[in-house]
Amino acid sequence: MVNRILNHLEEWLIAFLIGAATLVIFASVTHRFLSGVPWIQDYTVKLDVSWAQELCIYMFVWMAKFGAAYGVRTGIHVGVDVIVRKLDGGPQRALVLVGLLSGALFTGVVATLGGHFVWEMAHTDQVSADLEVPMWLVYLCVPLGTSLMCYRFLQVAWGFWRGGELPHHDHSHVEGIEDVAAVAVPSDQELKGVRG
Repeated sequence: MVNRILNHLEEWLIAFLIGAATLVIFASVTHRFLSGVPWIQDYTVKLDVSWAQELCIYMFVWMAKFGAAYGVRTGIHVGVDVIVRKLDGGPQRALVLVGLLSGALFTGVVATLGGHFVWEMAHTDQVSADLEVPMWLVYLCVPLGTSLMCYRFLQVAWGFWRGGELPHHDHSHVEGIEDVAAVAVPSDQELKGVRG
């Protein structure tokens, strides 16, 4: 239940951030273009969208942090597995577990250090240049996203320990499009029954 909620929250956050960033960039570029049109520039010059670039950078950073956790969960991270594929049985299993637990350890350390950094930053008056939001809110993606990534490494390691399966992403699969081989082709007899 908790994993399902976390999965949906993760996916919706990533989708919202990339969609919102795309809209902000589109509005900013449109504004810049219209500011060069003589009969429209009188209206567009009054709008200040200097904050758009900073906002998009922050949204992409947040999206990347949570996208990395999504990548661990779904198995879409790039990995070098030449040595792992050469091994069989126990040594292969041990090396995969060492890799997953090393990822969990690394992300756990980064999340802890990031949390300490954000805590210290929260006790300052530092704000961002254009948006003027407290910088600790901007950097909060480091402990949150990296903690989620650590959890995903532990989740994948536990699943591998119990069932021997790693998440795998089929790059040829497009969600919402049926596999042509899986679609049953009606026989001539079935077609005759439909026609008549």
